[in-house]
Amino acid sequence: MKINGNEIKPGNVIQHKGSLWVAVKTSHVKPGKGPAYAQVELKNIIDGTKLNERFRASESVERVRLEQKDYQFLYEEGDSLVFMDLETYDQISIPKELLGERAAFLQDGMSVKVESHEGRPIGVELPQHVTLEVVEAEPVVKGQTAASSYKPAILENGVRVMVPPFISTGEKIVVDTNEITYVRRAE
Repeated sequence: MKINGNEIKPGNVIQHKGSLWVAVKTSHVKPGKGPAYAQVELKNIIDGTKLNERFRASESVERVRLEQKDYQFLYEEGDSLVFMDLETYDQISIPKELLGERAAFLQDGMSVKVESHEGRPIGVELPQHVTLEVVEAEPVVKGQTAASSYKPAILENGVRVMVPPFISTGEKIVVDTNEITYVRRAE
C-alpha cells in the first residue's frame, strides 16, 4: 500500500532502501525556503540499525501490512522463546533478542500478538501492563519529601524500576511493558 511521505506515523512499517523499517519518531518541518517535509526516525526491523530520513509530501513510500496472530508464551529455551499458535497449536521459536529487555516481562501462559511479514516473525507485542511483585525496595528516609522522589526497586523478574516512596518489599505493582515504568499499585 503506497502512502505519501508526510503520512508516516510512529509504528508504521515501511519498505525503504530494500529493507523493512519501523517509524520510531516523526516530526513535520516547514522551512522558510523550500517545500515542507517529514523528518522520520526509522529503525531497521531485521538488524536494529537506526536511520533519519526526510520524506516530502510528493514522495510515496510502500507501507507494509504485518500479519498479527495470537500466540501463547510457553517457555524459554536457551536464547529462544517458544510460543504456541492459539488456533493451530503449532509451536514457533523466536530469538530472545527480538524482544530485548522486554523479554523479562513474559510470564508462563501469557497471551501475546506475534507480528510477521511473509511468514517470518519480526515482532512480539506484549500486553500493555503486567502485575509483578517487588522483591527489593529501599526503605523510606524520613524528611525525604522532595517533589517526585522516586526510589529504585527490583521486581520478581529481576528488572529495576523507579517506584514512589510508599511502595515496599512484597507489594504487587502494575508495570508498563513498553516504557518499563511503574504505573500503579495492583488491586
